[in-house]
Amino acid sequence: MNHVELDKQYCWHPFTPQSEWTALEYEPIMIESGDGVWLRDAEGKTYIDGNSSIWTNIHGHSHPYLNKAIAAQLEKIAHSSYLGFGHPLASELAAKLVSFFPETDLQRVFFSDNGSTAVECAMKMALQYRLQNAEPERTEFVAFVNGYHGDTLGAASLGGVEAFFARFRKFGLTVHFVRDLVELRELPDLDKIAGVVIEPLVQGVNQMHVWRDGMLAELRAWTSEQRIHLILDEVMTGFGRTGTMFACQQEGVVPDFLCLAKGLTGGYMPMAATLVTEEIYNGFLGGAERAFYYGHSYTANPLGCAAALASLEIFEQENTLVGVEEKATYLAYKLSHLANESKHVKEVRRCGLIAGVELHTDLAGMGGEVCVAARKYQLLTRPILNTIVLMPPLSIKRDEIDMMVAAVEQAIRDVL
Repeated sequence: MNHVELDKQYCWHPFTPQSEWTALEYEPIMIESGDGVWLRDAEGKTYIDGNSSIWTNIHGHSHPYLNKAIAAQLEKIAHSSYLGFGHPLASELAAKLVSFFPETDLQRVFFSDNGSTAVECAMKMALQYRLQNAEPERTEFVAFVNGYHGDTLGAASLGGVEAFFARFRKFGLTVHFVRDLVELRELPDLDKIAGVVIEPLVQGVNQMHVWRDGMLAELRAWTSEQRIHLILDEVMTGFGRTGTMFACQQEGVVPDFLCLAKGLTGGYMPMAATLVTEEIYNGFLGGAERAFYYGHSYTANPLGCAAALASLEIFEQENTLVGVEEKATYLAYKLSHLANESKHVKEVRRCGLIAGVELHTDLAGMGGEVCVAARKYQLLTRPILNTIVLMPPLSIKRDEIDMMVAAVEQAIRDVL
């Protein structure tokens, strides 16, 4: 059996109709290597990584500084328990992460494995904090329609995408879904709400829906007034995607919980972090019965910490955020041209180097067909319904942006 046959025989892929994947006529692309923004498949064909390997890669593939940092850590130790022990890199990484919020109360870091667990940590912390600090009635959450916060059962309770989460609603926590701040303010029984969860500035799975300017700051003011915790899911928007290190910094917002994953290690290792305020941390101090009994075997994995520290150093060495601002402006220019020239583009939504190109069609599945067609023009990305997602590594160059947008334009012509 070759690798494709082995895959179809034994593997189960995420978010994938397996009957289509395993169909005899379907030939999946098998990625073998990467360099910069480029991916190479088993047949030697190269493609621009148009969605940063599912929104994770930051500085490009095979970055020498990241490779060196991970290799150096491998010479010491690959993993050790964080339960009952510590290690230097985790201490350094925690200090580095909270340094982005100086003179604020956001000063504690809890490590886990991925975006879902980062959110799961925040939810369980928010609940336990209320239960053991004289507010046991606050056990409900508020999330936004069409939001996405992960697939573990607690995080799935917050999911506002009906196709993904409707069947699991009765098994999760009590969550109220709202479309905007108007609906949020009109909710009854606010004294039962523990926290509000939102993807700041842009909802990813909601076809790259961009929140209006000022919305996040208004939400922070309201939650503070109502004594409701604000949980920011920056799993996608963190680490430069929107033009600042974290999306919340654009409106000067400091949450009670900040959930990070995907780009934390530059897209190299599975790792997540939940930053919390000192006030919340203090609510867990006391006897053993007040401790936060939650964790993962690979919490604060040393290889992940090494990659994360190296990634943050690259931001400084390569002045990454300045480059993102310049590239985002250029991407906006190229996409505006696409929107103006193509009658098949309904709308372009963009925030930093995150973009969604919504097709002007009522036919289901056209987004997927356009993405398949784009492969002929050396672009790999995925759609969300009929919106083509463009979210390249931050290291992308102008000529590669040209190629990426041109591939989308030509693929749209081919299909529509």
